[in-house]
Amino acid sequence: MKPFAYQRAGGIAEAVTAVTRNPDTAFLAGGTNLVDLMKLGVARPDTLVDISELPLGGIGRHPGGATVIGATVTNAALAGDPAVRREFPVLPEAVLAGASGQLRNAATVAGNLLQRTRCAYFQDVRKPCNKREPGSGCPARSGAHRDLGILGVSSACIATQPSDMAVGLAVLDATVTIHGPDGPRSVALRDFHTLPGDTPERETVLRHGDLITEIVLPPAPEGAVMHYRKVRDRWSYAFAVISVAALLTLRADGRIDQVRIAWGGVAPRPWRATVAEGLLPGQVPSVELFARAARAELRQATTLPQNAFKVDLTADVTAAVLTDLADRARNPEVTR
Repeated sequence: MKPFAYQRAGGIAEAVTAVTRNPDTAFLAGGTNLVDLMKLGVARPDTLVDISELPLGGIGRHPGGATVIGATVTNAALAGDPAVRREFPVLPEAVLAGASGQLRNAATVAGNLLQRTRCAYFQDVRKPCNKREPGSGCPARSGAHRDLGILGVSSACIATQPSDMAVGLAVLDATVTIHGPDGPRSVALRDFHTLPGDTPERETVLRHGDLITEIVLPPAPEGAVMHYRKVRDRWSYAFAVISVAALLTLRADGRIDQVRIAWGGVAPRPWRATVAEGLLPGQVPSVELFARAARAELRQATTLPQNAFKVDLTADVTAAVLTDLADRARNPEVTR
């Protein structure tokens, strides 16, 4: 592990300045992903700037009704917050589907959004990887790619974003507040992670020195039902093979009013299935309808031999989740 310097930030501006000044400096909060990557030799910062004591650890409300989640709120605190559980149940479901209890007690909301891919080639510094070393190649395409992406990928990279929480946030139309050298700005969560294209080393819209300070959730639509379902190889401590977060409301006549769908485990970012979403409003809910809509979205998939099964799996799980939600919306007195 490369030796590094450590400093504790006394404020947001101080933290941003400290990291901006040196291209080999990184922010440190929970460290559950960054420190692992440092041990592997994938991340090699000269200095870590600790932001864990900045006043970013609360969950509150904006005057307009939006819920504000501080960047250093732990995953455990987010999943256990009574207001979040009541108003946005898809989010704690997603958070609790990820990692272990010990990790959730340490990992932060911002760090969860920024965790790097679990592609084995990225994590092994003995192997080429365009994400680590641009231009070195993507051995996953001809190697082990069963768990990797089918949407939004490129010839340069087929890695997936592993966050469960981010999929839940995407379906809730969350925004990310960022403080950088030029001041604060907001970015929609669905646009926060970038697609690889020819620059797979760039994973988010963050510039060096940018610090995530909060996540903002607008109020959920009235009468919305929502759910997160994760398919994985074992019951606990496993990343998603695929996952589905969905939100649905029905009109008084039983037809679909609003629907949102986000997928995990299939793309370099939480994938909002906008094609599928656009086909559903005004329709009578049915498992066949939901499956057709999901498959319309999946027509743009780029598969390889080992991960082609994700197309059918994603369509089937999406149809099942939306069917369950439609039943719940018709019968709100029946609990799952």
